[in-house]
Amino acid sequence: MDRMQHHTRGIAAILAASLLWGTTGTAASFAPDVSALAIGAFAMGVAGLLLVLRSLGELALDRARLLVQSRILLLGGLAVAIYPLAFYSAMRLSGVAVGTVVSIASAPLFTVILEWACTRRSVSLRWGLSFTFGAAGIALLATGRPEPGSADTGIAWTWLGVLVGLLAGLTYATYSWAARHMIEQGVGSASSMASMFGVAAIVLLPSLLLTGQNLFATPINAGVALYMALIPMFVGYLCFGYGLRYIAASTATLITLLEPVVAVLLAVLVVGEWLAPAGWVGMALIMLSLLMQTLRSSPGASG
Repeated sequence: MDRMQHHTRGIAAILAASLLWGTTGTAASFAPDVSALAIGAFAMGVAGLLLVLRSLGELALDRARLLVQSRILLLGGLAVAIYPLAFYSAMRLSGVAVGTVVSIASAPLFTVILEWACTRRSVSLRWGLSFTFGAAGIALLATGRPEPGSADTGIAWTWLGVLVGLLAGLTYATYSWAARHMIEQGVGSASSMASMFGVAAIVLLPSLLLTGQNLFATPINAGVALYMALIPMFVGYLCFGYGLRYIAASTATLITLLEPVVAVLLAVLVVGEWLAPAGWVGMALIMLSLLMQTLRSSPGASG
């Protein structure tokens, strides 16, 4: 019963993180003159500083374990730093639809590969079916949305965007796996997430010198930037780190397929975007995928 309660708490925490992350697209739409790269770097960088400040006590207690895990920590921190840059670049190069599909749908698969390569963790049939439904749903959801601002960039740029999107998926999988690995080695969830984001902040915040010209040009821009840093990133990653205490990274990244569902619903209800019938079918498939992961009889191995 205790295991089931822990598993349920982990699922709930990852779902909460996904709900918060799903608000970022709508929030960013209120500051169209700010570079997506700048918003991503500011949000992740400031969240990293806040996570470090909030977790100073835990970091002090875990410093010896973190030193032992220094290579994993550095790998995870660099992955956190690269992820927003790769994700937004993929959407810029190949369009929002393709960039979203490749980046988000590839992350659970990369996580499973990492878990198998590093720990020989098995993949359940449930996880495989859930991933298939979820990936198909993401594809339908993305193709059912209008394409804002265009990627009439040509085949070469589109394929470059696909490759960058795969890099985004890989880096998301990498820092999720790194956090879970450090937790399994005895590092606290707050310490593992804060230490990786602290490394990322050192990389991301200086990049604002090149991209952040309009970040605080108006009160609305400043409000969007601060909201993104404080709520989806800071609070969202607190929830994500807590969830990783109790469930595998491959399951966590699969559950975060909820994020684009929330993003699309908000875009339709708040921004006024239109969603084609294929998008609603995709949303149903993603919800089926999530139900397969969250309604389970026992929290066994991987999914």
